[in-house]
Amino acid sequence: MNQELLKELKKITPEEQALLNGQKGINPSLYNLEHSMTIDNKKLLEHGKLLQIRPHTRFVHFPKHNHNYVEMIYMCSGSTRHLINGSEVLLGTGELLFLSQTATQEIFPAGYDDIAVNFIILPEFFGQPLDMIGTEDNMLRTFIIECLKNGSQNVHYLHFKVADILPIQNLVENLIWTLHNKQPNKRSSNQVTMGLLFLQLMNYIDKAEIGRENYEQELLLTVFQYIEEHYSDGELSELAQELGYDLYWLSRIIKRHTGKNYKDLLQEKRLNQAAYLLQNTSLSVTDIGLNVGYHNFSYFYKIFKARFGMSPRCYRLSREPESR
Repeated sequence: MNQELLKELKKITPEEQALLNGQKGINPSLYNLEHSMTIDNKKLLEHGKLLQIRPHTRFVHFPKHNHNYVEMIYMCSGSTRHLINGSEVLLGTGELLFLSQTATQEIFPAGYDDIAVNFIILPEFFGQPLDMIGTEDNMLRTFIIECLKNGSQNVHYLHFKVADILPIQNLVENLIWTLHNKQPNKRSSNQVTMGLLFLQLMNYIDKAEIGRENYEQELLLTVFQYIEEHYSDGELSELAQELGYDLYWLSRIIKRHTGKNYKDLLQEKRLNQAAYLLQNTSLSVTDIGLNVGYHNFSYFYKIFKARFGMSPRCYRLSREPESR
């Protein structure tokens, strides 16, 4: 992280100074925790704001609480230790932690060099970022929406271990810099940056952890990643054997959580990839069909037309003006 920005974030806040001066525990009135365990966004967000940041308060134990907003925590330096719905999470430098509204969190005291930034985010902020994910029509979109926007009861947090992924680090730092320096009229810019961050994170979903209590969702991430990497020839039987699971049990898990079977998910990915190649490459339609796993051109033509309402050739022609 930029050293000047890190230096700013390290400054002792008035809340932290009170703790260093002997105050015992957090001041509940700062978070609306006098009579509730829910931290209120109205205490942390300026009026009319959908997104704001604040440095994580060090030197104190945060008792068990939840939020009526989505929280994203970025670890600038050092580490913090969290207990989330019974699972211990150690957040290291450069890592991201997303908490849905259903997450119950406890945070252990952090030291002077443990610098984290908390993003306080209202669900409405995610409209444009989620639209950006939608343009890719990625099968992970629903998973992200449930965790970040709808407060799914099944997924309470996502822990991304992405310290070594430079584009992600740059995007998060850009968000922090813009918000810390209170750049005016930057809502749209921040939403685009968040959308780009989501698109990058979806490339590294294998680096996400969601806790042992959600092993079926964690298993789904593995299935999604397998399809992303093997859409042209990936068989569910091969994945089941690789993971050591019964094929029919794995099929039922996929169907229960997505409403689709494995072949539906695979075909969705293949057709979306074919559409991408038609729009962005000069490969022939036949070669594109082969590239995404269809060796029967008539079948490829039929299902592509059913999915997009036009033939592959017409789809390419209809998209040409957009690429100029």
